[in-house]
Amino acid sequence: MRPAPVTLSKLKLGKLKVVRRQLLQRYEHQPFVSCLAGLYGCQWRRYQRARAQPGECCCSRLECGSFGVLIVTFFLTLVFLYFWSEAQNDYDDFDWFNFGNLGFWFPWSVVLLVVAAALFAYIAILLLLAVCLLSEGQRLYLHWSHKIGILVTLTFSISATAVLSDLWSRQWRTLLLSLQVTAPYLHVGGVSLMMLLSWPVALHFFRMNKRVRQVAILGLYLSVLFALYLVPLGMYSPCIKEEGTLGPAPTLIGHRGAPMLAPENTQLSFERAVEAGGDGLETDVTISYDGVPFLMHDRTLRRTTNVREVFPNRTDMMAAMFTWAELEMLDAGSWFLHRDPFGTVSSLSPEEQSLMQNQTVPMLKEFLNLAARHQSLVIFDLHRPPRGHPYRDTWIERTLEVLQNESSINSSQVLWLPSELRVLVQELDPELQQTSGRGGSIEELQEDHIVRLNLHYSFMSQEQISEYASVNISTNLYVISQPWLYSLAWCSGVHSVTTNAMHILKNLQRPLFLMTSEEYSLMWILTDAVSAVLITLVFAFHWWRERGLPFWPGSRPVHENGPYSKFRTELSDVWSVSSVSVRGEAHSLPNTHNLPTIPEEPLV
Repeated sequence: MRPAPVTLSKLKLGKLKVVRRQLLQRYEHQPFVSCLAGLYGCQWRRYQRARAQPGECCCSRLECGSFGVLIVTFFLTLVFLYFWSEAQNDYDDFDWFNFGNLGFWFPWSVVLLVVAAALFAYIAILLLLAVCLLSEGQRLYLHWSHKIGILVTLTFSISATAVLSDLWSRQWRTLLLSLQVTAPYLHVGGVSLMMLLSWPVALHFFRMNKRVRQVAILGLYLSVLFALYLVPLGMYSPCIKEEGTLGPAPTLIGHRGAPMLAPENTQLSFERAVEAGGDGLETDVTISYDGVPFLMHDRTLRRTTNVREVFPNRTDMMAAMFTWAELEMLDAGSWFLHRDPFGTVSSLSPEEQSLMQNQTVPMLKEFLNLAARHQSLVIFDLHRPPRGHPYRDTWIERTLEVLQNESSINSSQVLWLPSELRVLVQELDPELQQTSGRGGSIEELQEDHIVRLNLHYSFMSQEQISEYASVNISTNLYVISQPWLYSLAWCSGVHSVTTNAMHILKNLQRPLFLMTSEEYSLMWILTDAVSAVLITLVFAFHWWRERGLPFWPGSRPVHENGPYSKFRTELSDVWSVSSVSVRGEAHSLPNTHNLPTIPEEPLV
């Protein structure tokens, strides 16, 4: 009778292998968890991963550190992506800055934005995978390739932020200005993210058996949550104002014409600005070697003409050292078609593109006559000629001579910006609208007969604008091309803006963000209240489930044998399933469902 246990043991072992294989297959039929673990740690098979046991940490110290670095990288990459996406207003300046240093044109700003967006998406996906795995009670294991990717992304974000902060620190003011428009929506997004995180936080909070860890995780979560709840208390935006108090939209001044539709500082560009509904035109004036004022922003001709082809040995010579006869030989339009700085060339007709190839460097007189025909305001920077130039000491007088005697414009249409010899200019032509390129006290501005300020948009301040307006000093901000920035200027009471995007801003009927304080308070309170209720329900659900209580009278308890029976080991599952199968074939044998041991064959 002794061989029977041996036969039964073989039967049980064979059955055990079959059941184990079936059980593992059943686990592998959980595609969601398998996909999460596979993408996060390349653990595509069930035996490669493990659940977090009751009271244990969700990962080892190494993986916990990797998860922490992942979170830090996520926020740093998010900050840089937000910073750079809000800097789109100045992409053109950034690209031309690189052109001046590198000597060739390339849309570096767009490339940087695409790289930042791609890296952020990668980090966000990894973080989402980690949170989902934690929600499923899985232990984290990050694949080594992802660890390298995280370090590369972290290095990129820190380096790019540091370099841009050093070369372009003024953009941080742009970031702060953007928060005056986006903060309410960022608040809603942050609170929504905390609601999603409440599920894994509550799950692990109730499964931890160390009070210190419970207090740490809950304290950190609640601190961030309450900080988000209270953030709106410190928010300021000029676009939160009482109904009926919004002033008129700022008038539009074309920055070097309409540079998104035609080559800058050409007659065609100024005509396009007038056609788009611009109220004024902005340009830059340089005086040629033989005394002809002409339009050119840069100190050299390299960027916006074909001087390299016509005068290859004088490419880097200052524009003011060319005679007018030489300047007339240059093509001032083809570069726009070749470089496409704003990505708008494809929207132009063949006739328009052909017209751009025939543009020349215009004289100041031609520009003023065009403005006179359309009754447009004009404002220009006047570059003083370099040393050795015949008109270095008389450039102001020569410009006034063209304005008064050689053009048909009325002096009252001119916003006189040059600060040199302002007293003399005021005496020679008192009808000019004296304009200052910097702010100051009201007493100083009035002493200089200033009637308008021309300031960079980063110095936007509703309080100062209102203060200047109270003494009839209007404010013009440059260069504003993004609708959100124009909306902010509108709400701040700005009188005019210089823009590259005349055709876009002209169609804006109201600020993008505008609400009363009551509407904003309602939005804030509803967001916080709804999130607090939902987060409380999530924590209550996990507390209820972990205690093994039924959800309604008469229903089965959530757990069979306590709060952590969900985390039974794989071996116990195998024995449990195998006992059912064996019991069907050997039901006469007692206690086979426990299978504490397996008898072995006797030694012969």
